[in-house]
Amino acid sequence: MTSTPAIEAENLVKHFGDKVAVDGVSFSVPQGTVLGLLGPNGAGKTTTVRMMTTLTRPTSGTARVAGHDVVVDPKGVRRSMGLTGQAATVDELLTGRENLRLIGGLYGLSPSYLKRAGDDLLERFSLTDAADRVVKTYSGGMRRRLDLAVSLVAIPPVLFLDEPTTGLDPRSRVELWDVLRGLVREGTTLLLTTQYLEEADQLADNIVVIDRGKVIERGTALELKNRSGQAAVVVTVSNGGDLPRAEALLREVVDEVHVDEGARQLTAPADGLRAMTRIAGIFDDSDIELDDLGLKRPSLDDVFLRLTGHRAEDTTETDEEVVL
Repeated sequence: MTSTPAIEAENLVKHFGDKVAVDGVSFSVPQGTVLGLLGPNGAGKTTTVRMMTTLTRPTSGTARVAGHDVVVDPKGVRRSMGLTGQAATVDELLTGRENLRLIGGLYGLSPSYLKRAGDDLLERFSLTDAADRVVKTYSGGMRRRLDLAVSLVAIPPVLFLDEPTTGLDPRSRVELWDVLRGLVREGTTLLLTTQYLEEADQLADNIVVIDRGKVIERGTALELKNRSGQAAVVVTVSNGGDLPRAEALLREVVDEVHVDEGARQLTAPADGLRAMTRIAGIFDDSDIELDDLGLKRPSLDDVFLRLTGHRAEDTTETDEEVVL
């Protein structure tokens, strides 16, 4: 991995008339890593991706993909990247194999290369059995996998994924995550926009949170969680009658204990694994039986709530797509 970032944005701004869709967004993505661009609908994620992929021109600011400036050298950017948008863009009247040949032909790739690459991509994305079926017979998950395969036919070093798992069932989403992890292991750099907090947690090396066109937080998933609140040790006793004694033991080492009688649980603020180890030792020396003892860190949903004032599932659709 070299020190030159695969993707860079510096003070990107985009206006649509009086509307400011993106307002000074900056980030850098090292080669062979994944950046998660996280935010609610209308936050400016898609507009940012469109500027990075030369689909819309920045009002101001600069951006580079694989060293190519998106304004000065848009052709160089397009040769260096693939893009999977929010909706699958494959031709429903062609077969999966024909879609790969079509896009490969537009890149000027040779028929012999396309045959080898097409077979490899169809196998990688578990589409070999459906390769010669027309795409209109594919399920939603199959179309998304084909859409991603098409974006990789020219072996781009950088891939932009704009909410790639929207509309997929949980199983298809997990399968696509596995494919994306494989691409990163092979050296591909990913920029992933998503509203799914679990998706960012699973895939992203670093996360940039944007809201109303501005970057409001950045860091690894763990860093963002730690900033959103203190971790807690959660103790679940086997016998609800032991809760008072368990609470008394906990208060020997912590000042604050929350008791949930229905769940037979006690929750206490903790400064990490050291506190959990200390608490585990206390219960090891007692005769209180436990069902579970674990460290609970704040989730990315807690991060979202702290930063935006609402949880991710409370976001509503906006007209961001209209103004693009």
